[in-house]
Amino acid sequence: MTRPRSTLVSLADTPWYHCVSRCVRRAFLCGHDHHSGQSFEHRRGWIATRIKELAHIFAIDVAAYAVMSNHYHVVLRIDGERAQAWSDEQVLQRWTQLFTGPLLVQRYLSPARAQMGQAELEKTREMAATLRARLQDLSWFMRVLNESLARQANAEDGCTGRFWEGRFKSQALLDERAVLAAMAYVDLNPVRAGIAATPEESDYTSIQERLRGAAAEPLEPAAQPEPALALEEPRPDSKEGADATVQPPGQVACQPSAPAPQAPLMPFDATGRTPWAVPFGWHDYAELVDWTGRQVHPHKRGHIAAQAPALLDRLGLEAEAFIGMAATFLQEFGSAVGAPAQLARLCARRQTRFLHGMRAARRVFG
Repeated sequence: MTRPRSTLVSLADTPWYHCVSRCVRRAFLCGHDHHSGQSFEHRRGWIATRIKELAHIFAIDVAAYAVMSNHYHVVLRIDGERAQAWSDEQVLQRWTQLFTGPLLVQRYLSPARAQMGQAELEKTREMAATLRARLQDLSWFMRVLNESLARQANAEDGCTGRFWEGRFKSQALLDERAVLAAMAYVDLNPVRAGIAATPEESDYTSIQERLRGAAAEPLEPAAQPEPALALEEPRPDSKEGADATVQPPGQVACQPSAPAPQAPLMPFDATGRTPWAVPFGWHDYAELVDWTGRQVHPHKRGHIAAQAPALLDRLGLEAEAFIGMAATFLQEFGSAVGAPAQLARLCARRQTRFLHGMRAARRVFG
């Protein structure tokens, strides 16, 4: 049975999540359609760029991403402390980069604030509290991401209709080993699918971006997005991930005149002292992804090198089990990934008797 997203995403459990969103009917709406001969490869660049634009606005950081021809993966970290540190004005300024916002918000952010009464200011503070929660909400991040991309694609095709499946998949990553496994799985998607020979050749992935040292540069000329289409604020009761929205009365859509700023990918910190960093070293991670990629490539499977990366040993992960998980991570685990004891505690908090992935957790995480 489908569970409400509010029961699957909780900062009390973990700030780390792996999310997957697919095109409707898994059609080739973002890559090269061999049936029709049409190429939509440039849309993969739209997605990679938009992910980082939204990370600049939301209190959500990007650890890894991979944009495939009919779906994309992201590994995200929600930074609740950062969102709480923003002033009400900062919250409203961020929100109005996405939507025009109510008239009261527009007045608050203009010189007209000096003429606002106490009741209006109090109402604005209430709005800011609501918007602060949205700016650290995984569902709102994914909703805005998918809706803006659907609008761009439909505008390009000259049509209307659903672009994404109605619900994205999310997996809570309960510890650093789960984060490592999810990131490696995401970064190796093109290699595992046989469309790239190495991580360096894996277009529209975070591992390629990191290896190129190009966080501040475009992936390639074809990946440059068109200016983001203005969003209409969704109905409060609209279905999660839906493409269609309505224009709120009295609001005028924003028309950005220049590309929006992009947040860099999360840094690495092997000491674990920086909460907003990936909790292991970059060189260790790059070595692990390169080594694992050699094992999971469909034309190179077989012999496992005797010298496994040091990061596996340091985290207590067995090489063969990790390689297997790097190929079947999404299928082996359900809504949460972590050690068996952590999954058992999560079962108790969610008041459920079973979580898909317990057998895989025992095999991989011990």
